[in-house]
Amino acid sequence: MRCDPLDWPSPLSMVLGIMTYLLLELGLKFILGTPFVVAFLIYKWRRRHLSMYNSIEEFLHTQNNLIPIRYSFREIKKMTRNFKNKLGEGGYGSVFKGKLRSGRIVAVKILSKSKGNGEDFINEIATIGRIHHVNVVHLIGFCVHSSKHALVYDFMANGSLEKYIFSQGGVISLSCKQIFEISLGVARGIEYMHQGCYMQILHFDIKPHNILLDENFIPKVSDFGLARLCPLENNTMSLTAARGTLGYIAPELFYKNIGGVSNKADVYSFGMLLMEMAGKRKNIDALAENTSQIYFPSWAHDQLSQGKNVDVATTDTDGEISKIIKKMIIVALWCIQLKPSDRPTMNKVIELLEGEVECLQMPPKPFLCELEKPIEHVQETLYSVESTIPSLTLPR
Repeated sequence: MRCDPLDWPSPLSMVLGIMTYLLLELGLKFILGTPFVVAFLIYKWRRRHLSMYNSIEEFLHTQNNLIPIRYSFREIKKMTRNFKNKLGEGGYGSVFKGKLRSGRIVAVKILSKSKGNGEDFINEIATIGRIHHVNVVHLIGFCVHSSKHALVYDFMANGSLEKYIFSQGGVISLSCKQIFEISLGVARGIEYMHQGCYMQILHFDIKPHNILLDENFIPKVSDFGLARLCPLENNTMSLTAARGTLGYIAPELFYKNIGGVSNKADVYSFGMLLMEMAGKRKNIDALAENTSQIYFPSWAHDQLSQGKNVDVATTDTDGEISKIIKKMIIVALWCIQLKPSDRPTMNKVIELLEGEVECLQMPPKPFLCELEKPIEHVQETLYSVESTIPSLTLPR
């Protein structure tokens, strides 16, 4: 039988038919394939977190001399009253106020993100899990429950130092003498980490936010998520990427030809902190009234070199205040010298702070490093910076 051309399907119906067939085929593939894709993603997620959990568990099992108590997640929820009172929040997670069965008030830090295989969590336990010093925050306990990680610390009633040195409404103003005593306490805490432990603890993130104050305004160095352990006899250590917070990072962590990375990186960070404590302002302030005051260390050096006082916002009327400020600034200037070898040790820093200002010599003017390359992966909330390490051409 011959087919009449009039019975043939039109081109439009043929196209529609083909499209319908293709859509049905793709739809079937999508419907059948989606569960496999979802299952694969769940598998990868669980495997990653299981790997992190196993790494942490392996670390804990090999450390038999840890002092902190291990809590269950149920106990963590109970002591925080189901995370009712949040004290603060950052890139690391959230901090909640808690209460132990003994009645002791604590701060519970819940880590929302963890680097690598729980690297930051392990760092905190490894570094401060065995030590106790009046100027280092006390780690009471921790919790590991699958992907949930928590750290339990002594509660610091007066919060972090930053709100007392940078003007914030409603915050009690500290006197210059109080600020000086706090700076001395911080220096002692860092010196203990460098020389008083079984191994050196290099903090790599000394800044106002990480200095906590108890009810008597005694300072405690905190947040050891970026810390590294180093044998006491080692003068330098190897790092593949810079770590810390912009404005406090030592230049040798960026510029490989300045010198090796050592505990002098913490000395530099402390110097930048000490300068801000003395001036009660950020070291770099683009909104400063005078352009010469944008970089405070440089301006303060010029003022002292010309025999002038560095005026800061204070209600103190004691004549000794200008001497205290001057001493803090000179010591800070020594700490932030470009080359690590030109900076004092923390032991020497304490000696200088406790000495007379008349005995201090003015250091060379601080050199403000400018990165030759833009910093990549800057995560202020995580207080970490990762970057390729360029070289620096030193001024003649």
